[in-house]
Amino acid sequence: MRSPLDSRFLALALLGHALGLMPLTRADVGLGAKPLPGAEVILDGTRAMLDAKWTYWEGPRFASALPIKWKMVDDPVGKGTVLMSEDPAAPKGRYGAADIVTKKTYRDFRLHIEFLVMHEGGNSGVYLQNRYEIQIQDGVKTKHGMGAVINETESPYHAYKGLRQWNAYDILFRAARFQNGKLVERPLVSMYFNGLKVHTNVTIQKVWGGANSGIDGGNDGGRGITDVPGGLKLQCEGHDVRFRNAWIKEVVLAKPETDFGPKD
Repeated sequence: MRSPLDSRFLALALLGHALGLMPLTRADVGLGAKPLPGAEVILDGTRAMLDAKWTYWEGPRFASALPIKWKMVDDPVGKGTVLMSEDPAAPKGRYGAADIVTKKTYRDFRLHIEFLVMHEGGNSGVYLQNRYEIQIQDGVKTKHGMGAVINETESPYHAYKGLRQWNAYDILFRAARFQNGKLVERPLVSMYFNGLKVHTNVTIQKVWGGANSGIDGGNDGGRGITDVPGGLKLQCEGHDVRFRNAWIKEVVLAKPETDFGPKD
């Protein structure tokens, strides 16, 4: 039975969440993490959900056409079907030609997504707000490598399970803040990689990769961030990378803080 003190703390937490003072981010992290209450599942292994919730990002290098050419294929190590990042319009290295993005856009959010790299050197990426890339790249341990907030942090490669194994990113992201149209607080991100905390309150300085990488990539060398939300984007770069079990929950992070515990 819950004590009166516990009930009061719960009530205060719910009130704080309602007022935007704190997020409700209580959930497991790592493979198989279940969606938070109120979270939206955005990948469930079905073609119907892919078509309903995703589209192509039509950036300057876009070369594909709807319907989405990415395939639903059998899970190579488990049961069910998963999404495969393969599109004939995106040869190796040509990011931006056939990337997919959620139709819904987001500001602050908690994200869970699982991925599997089939072959050596396999490359993709998870783009927060279709701007800031969390890298997926087998074999690379630099700031451009696996699990890095690209070009902002070193790769936490030690957390990677390796080829043909499922991996999980759990992310809490806070969007940039503006006053009178001017950037006053840069975006922040914290992340668990396969259940290990690898990034805490990383300040993201810019959009890397130029205009073909995402929203604002072509503005002032990626530094010209604008005050608009963006979708979650997955990169197609001519490599066989699989995705499954993705969910996202919008939150309001009033304070510049994204650190979270696995059960917070």
